[in-house]
Amino acid sequence: MSFAFAARGRALALVTAVLATGCTSAPDPSTILAERAKPIQRYDIIQSMVSAAGTIVAGTQSGAVLVSNDSGKSWQRHALGQASMIGLAVCPDGSFFGIDFYQSVWSSGPAANKWNRSKFAKPTTALTLTCDQQGRWWIAGTRATIAMSADRGASWQVTDLNKDAQLTSIQFVDASFGIATGEFGLVAVTSDGGAHWEQRGKMPDDFYPYSTLFASRMEGWASGIAGQILHTTDGGKTWTRQANATPRLALYQLFLHDGVPHGVGAGGVVARLSGDTWQQVAYPDPIPVPLSAAASLANGAGLAIGGPAGLVRVIDTTHSNFKR
Repeated sequence: MSFAFAARGRALALVTAVLATGCTSAPDPSTILAERAKPIQRYDIIQSMVSAAGTIVAGTQSGAVLVSNDSGKSWQRHALGQASMIGLAVCPDGSFFGIDFYQSVWSSGPAANKWNRSKFAKPTTALTLTCDQQGRWWIAGTRATIAMSADRGASWQVTDLNKDAQLTSIQFVDASFGIATGEFGLVAVTSDGGAHWEQRGKMPDDFYPYSTLFASRMEGWASGIAGQILHTTDGGKTWTRQANATPRLALYQLFLHDGVPHGVGAGGVVARLSGDTWQQVAYPDPIPVPLSAAASLANGAGLAIGGPAGLVRVIDTTHSNFKR
């Protein structure tokens, strides 16, 4: 009997030793290095995205930009250090520039493979940006401040709208007409290429515009909390609510794709304006996470989307299901 117990004890000790060895074995360094070498990391949160001529640039919260020069087939990672890239824009010459939370602008040529940093003083925090038809940089943000640089960030001209409000969107529709929108219903326009800005009409006071898109001087849309969409046909003087058939999902970015207004947002939603209603668009393998950025690829061939956990992918929008 004692022999049986002894044998069983030795067997149990052997099994325990094997299990312990398996649990405490050192990880394979090559696996760790291979994971770290990947251009897209699981901790990446995509905050901004833009595309031009086959090049896609995605800005992350973790101090890097992700770049694809082949419409999303492969990616490269460019570390920028302390830079939470909250906005990106493309200029008429194909160059890119972006803004971070640390009063910096970042710029690169059409290949987006080398990024240069310059500083600005105002606004204190930039929240939105655009590049006009002359290639001038525009940024806007806190305390309703707009700044313009005609020399790629070497100097800035600042316009203060004298409002205690955040500007969340700025856009130039053509060489002369630009529009900026922000909290507390603020709408400001310029008709002389940005030399002068004036308040025009307003949205409802309780409407905070996540994103604003104008397709012409007269017609535009603004997205807000819980899937609210506002529509204007008089250049921002008056706004009315527009139907959103998605299940009350907020759209965080509005943009034109193939000439049609689209949006991405909460729950992995991709939406498109159909008539007078925003409709959810089905796409393969959707992931129910917030999509904070998107970019239309050249010739309407695809749609790049970005979100948390390293989510960067391109949706083929040429198939009939997407276009319906």
